Amino acid sequence: MDDAKTRTRRQILEAAAGILEREGAQAVSTRSVAAAAGIRAASLYQLFGDKDALLAALAVHGFDLYLAEKHELAPTGDPVADLRRGWDLHVGFGLRHPAFYVLMFGTDRPGRRPPAAQEAHDLLLRFLSRVAAAGRLRVPALTAAGLLHSGVTGVTLSLIGAPAADRDPEISARMRDTLIGSLTTGPPPVTDSSLAARALALDAALHAAEEAAEGASEGAALPLRPAETALLRDWLNQLAR
Repeated sequence: MDDAKTRTRRQILEAAAGILEREGAQAVSTRSVAAAAGIRAASLYQLFGDKDALLAALAVHGFDLYLAEKHELAPTGDPVADLRRGWDLHVGFGLRHPAFYVLMFGTDRPGRRPPAAQEAHDLLLRFLSRVAAAGRLRVPALTAAGLLHSGVTGVTLSLIGAPAADRDPEISARMRDTLIGSLTTGPPPVTDSSLAARALALDAALHAAEEAAEGASEGAALPLRPAETALLRDWLNQLAR
């Protein structure tokens, strides 16, 4: 796209974003946006087509704003605390830009999800991979990502839908701490972080789980078959040497 088209496209998106934030998605029309941008409606149609395509482009623009804030979160030495900070940033963005947020997260349809939504998902997985690398994630990262996305978007949409005077600021914090607390563990004690030490720790945890399963009722067995468990423990003993 040449410079003139790029400038016109940006001009249109900025005008549309202003209408969206002031008056909501129902006020965004090709005519109102063209007038606000000071261009002919034909120019808007050439770049975006119809209103649905313009709203889809606005959703992508909203994700760009959202991701710019997310990328400013510098990681700390505590990945779980970073996860909480990411939650708070997400909710804060939604409350500052409610019309954008509803467009981005409240109206997704199969095949119409903005491309940047995948980037937001990947960013969450990167947060969770740090939690997992620290040995503090209780469930697979994809499962945790789905639960966190559902929880944070549900809270944010609920708060957006409530009158500002009726919003309970504790709701988000309580949901955040309850959900993240169920998905993660506390920080481990300072110990030897070598590969051998970690292998020994996992072998001990596996042995404890085996003993617990033997004393529990039927159905509490480990998710590995006996041969797989034996092979895993052999590998761990090799790593611990």
